[in-house]
Amino acid sequence: MEWLKETQWLWWVAGALVLGLIEITSLDLVFFMLAVAAIAAAAAAGLDQSITVQVLTFVAVAALLLAVLRPLALRKIKPEGLAERTNADALVGRTAVVLQEVTDRTGLVKLSGEEWTARTAPGSVLPVDQTVHVQRIEGATAVVTSLPTGDTAYDPAQPERPTPDPDTR
Repeated sequence: MEWLKETQWLWWVAGALVLGLIEITSLDLVFFMLAVAAIAAAAAAGLDQSITVQVLTFVAVAALLLAVLRPLALRKIKPEGLAERTNADALVGRTAVVLQEVTDRTGLVKLSGEEWTARTAPGSVLPVDQTVHVQRIEGATAVVTSLPTGDTAYDPAQPERPTPDPDTR
């Protein structure tokens, strides 16, 4: 039974490693905080403290880390508000240039350097070379509307207005 008392710190370290591996799969910072608390308990065991002190150290450090440090870390890692949009979602709100007349059934626009099929609201027609606003992406089709008169919206993804390809008209 003496060997168990001498290796208590090792059990806490093993527990910390297991908790660390679980954290790698969850990425929620809960198990990481528990792993740090287990390391603190291992330090208490290394200082020949009783099992009661070790458990109290684990509980106190875990509670402190979960209540104070985890919320601060999550705010840094996952800021509140809109996350950075990617893929087709990143194209919504950008401007495009009409390459082929856009109707509610057909059309072609140049969006972020690529040609996209496009359509607009029923009853409206957007002429060639008009700059338009992307409302949403439906599959491989951009749903666009005309920009208000005089609107020269800055689109950082398109620093220059693309020139329509004469072969696509």
